[in-house]
Amino acid sequence: MAESGAHLTVGGGDAERPSIFQLLAQESLMEAVRPALQHAAKVLAEAHPSALGFLWRSYEELYLLLDLLLQSHLLSSRSASFSENFYGLKRVPRAGGGALGRGARGRSLLLLCLLPYLLRRLRRAVSRRRDQDDFSIPPAPRLHRLHRLLACGGGAWAVLRLAQTLLYVAGRARTHSPLLWLAGVRLTPLTARDLSLMRRERPGGPTGSRLVQAVVGVAGGVAGGVATALSLGTFFLQFLEWWYSSDHQDSIKSLTSLPAPPPPLHLLQPRPSPSSSPSSPSSSCCPLCGRLLSNHTVLSTSGYVFCYRCIYAFVKGSQRCPLSGYPTQLQHLVKIYTS
Repeated sequence: MAESGAHLTVGGGDAERPSIFQLLAQESLMEAVRPALQHAAKVLAEAHPSALGFLWRSYEELYLLLDLLLQSHLLSSRSASFSENFYGLKRVPRAGGGALGRGARGRSLLLLCLLPYLLRRLRRAVSRRRDQDDFSIPPAPRLHRLHRLLACGGGAWAVLRLAQTLLYVAGRARTHSPLLWLAGVRLTPLTARDLSLMRRERPGGPTGSRLVQAVVGVAGGVAGGVATALSLGTFFLQFLEWWYSSDHQDSIKSLTSLPAPPPPLHLLQPRPSPSSSPSSPSSSCCPLCGRLLSNHTVLSTSGYVFCYRCIYAFVKGSQRCPLSGYPTQLQHLVKIYTS
C-alpha cells in the first residue's frame, strides 16, 4: 500500500511538479523567520530600550519593509520568493510556462507581504479593542461580531487551504495554496537551464575586467556563505519557532496561572483614613486612567503600579510597559496586596 501511494508525495511523476514536502518546507521556513527576528528585536530592545526600543515598537512596519525589499528583488531576479528560491523553486504563469510577467510579480508581492501584514494588524486591533471593551458597560456587540467573523474566516481559510493541498497531492490541482491560485502562478523546480541563465546574467563574465571578476568572485563567496549559514540555521529557526509557539508558552504560563493566595491577615484590618496616611499606596493614581489605584498590579519588568483592569488590557494589546516601553507579557503582572 505504501508503494502504491508513494507517487503522490513526489508530484505524480511529473518533473514540473514539486513534491508536497518541498512546498510545506518552504512555507515553514518563512513562518520560522518572522518569530526569530521578532525575538532578536525583543532582546535588543530589552538590552538598550532608549536606543533600540523602536525595533520592538515598530517591528511590524520594519519587517514589512524588509520583506518587501527582499521579496521584490528575488521575484524580479529569480521569479521566486525567499523561501521558494532557497528550496530551488520558481514561479511560472499558471496557464503555461515562461517568464513571470509584471502583473504576476505585483500580485505575488501583494499576497506575500502586504496581505499578511494587514491581517495581523486587523487581528491585533480587534483583540485590543475587545480587551478594552470587556470592562465597558454595556459591551459593544459589533466588536464581538467582528471578532467572531474573523475567527470563522480563519477557520474557513484553513479548510480551503487543506482542500487545495489534498487536491494537489491527488493530482487534481496545479497549485497547493489558494494564494498561488489568486496570484495566477504555480511552482516548478529550477532546472539546469535556469541556473545557467542566472549565471549568464551576472556581470563580470569572460569579457569582464579582472577587477569585476574579483568583485563577482567575492560576492559569490559571500552568497555561498550566507546560503550555508541559512542551511545550518534552519534547525535553529525551527527550534525558536517551537520555543515561542503557543503550546510551549501555555505550558510556561500555566505555572503562573495558579489561584492567588489570600492576603496577609494584618492587611484585613480597617483601612486608615486618607488624612492619616497621605503617602499610602491607595492615595496614588494610576498612570493610565488617572484615577485612584484599584486592585493594585505591578509590572515585574519595569516596577510601575497600575490598576489591574487598565494594565491588563494595555499589555494584552501592546505587549509592552506603557511608561518604560519594555517588552511585557501578561505573566509579568503581579498582584499587590494593600491595606
